[in-house]
Amino acid sequence: MAAPIARSCCSVSLLKSHFLYRKTTLTSYLRVLFHTSASTRTGLLSTLYNRGILKEAFPEKAAQVELPDLLRSGPQTVYCGFDPTADSLHAGNLLAIIGLLHFRDAGHDIIALLGGATARIGDPSGKTAERERLCPATVERNARGILEDLQRIFTNHELYFSSDPSRLGRVTVLNNSSWYKDRQVVEFLSEVGRYFRMGTMLSRHSVQTRLRSADGMSYAEFSYQLFQAFDFYHLHQLHGCRIQLGGTDQLGNVMSGHEFIHKKTGEDVYGLTIPLVTSSVGDKLGKTAGNAVWLSRDKTSPFEFYQYFLRLPDNSVEGYLKLFTFLPLAEVQKVMEQQRREPGKRTAHKRLAAEVTKLVHGKEGLESAKRQVLMFRSSENPNRTCTLFAFIHFMQELF
Repeated sequence: MAAPIARSCCSVSLLKSHFLYRKTTLTSYLRVLFHTSASTRTGLLSTLYNRGILKEAFPEKAAQVELPDLLRSGPQTVYCGFDPTADSLHAGNLLAIIGLLHFRDAGHDIIALLGGATARIGDPSGKTAERERLCPATVERNARGILEDLQRIFTNHELYFSSDPSRLGRVTVLNNSSWYKDRQVVEFLSEVGRYFRMGTMLSRHSVQTRLRSADGMSYAEFSYQLFQAFDFYHLHQLHGCRIQLGGTDQLGNVMSGHEFIHKKTGEDVYGLTIPLVTSSVGDKLGKTAGNAVWLSRDKTSPFEFYQYFLRLPDNSVEGYLKLFTFLPLAEVQKVMEQQRREPGKRTAHKRLAAEVTKLVHGKEGLESAKRQVLMFRSSENPNRTCTLFAFIHFMQELF
């Protein structure tokens, strides 16, 4: 008998997080529908493009006409996946979460998908070498950490950034290990593999890049696009999901999902890509690049997180305000005008750092970060300041 593709990567408690994070009754769901106008839902795409959050749509021509019509027809379901390859998400992932939250603000339902199964395969997108293999226990532990990040950010958004919580769409967090743990290899290849053509799979940018590298590409990585495509199909069938968000490096996987669903069901789905967040020198932010700014306070304290955004180069702050905050674009322009009039006050940097820290760490985390900043500024002795910083860092590491 064929072996299961993936055993469960979740404990009983995490499998129970295959849940509807924010329970919404039929009454509140209808309230979302009628309190959110069609113009709000369709205007969302223009807003996201103007903010720089959306980069590409797939299929391009259909998305220009059919996707706005779909959004106009009523609340839709949008998903984004996060493979638990570390025990926390980072600032590079935050933009995808913010993209989901913009859709939720407009009354659409969102799904955050933890890749408990796919993390053990390894996504080759944007990678120059194969990922380190993760054991089930590590993936399970990582998934718990990411779940905590997501829950905290979803809660903070609802508490501090939603103008009308009654119109928010539903939030669901799922783990794909729940539908792969009992699936058989032969069954999967028969059901999914027959819809894929080698020529198309080989043409993907992520595959071509790896095939040209010295290390090449493993079959496990090559097959990753089948699994992500099936995830999209599964969410489409069970949750009516027709829109996937992902980084620009995920476009090939998004295309695979679109093609698979269309061949299997005759229906069209859509992909929206989000630009990759880079450092001031153009490096992608993330754990692989070694410059990750983590969303977990255990890995990057609220103070360090706040300081990262406070110290951004002047030429980056306006773009980051558009990407990482929920400030209306008109408000962003006002903040930038204040910055240009009095650059020494760093008004834009402070507003950016405060908004993002509050989203990720809540009001308490922001106040903690500001207290530490004031402690540094209250000291006029540079040596004392360095000693104070070292002491605070030591205490953070200790506790």
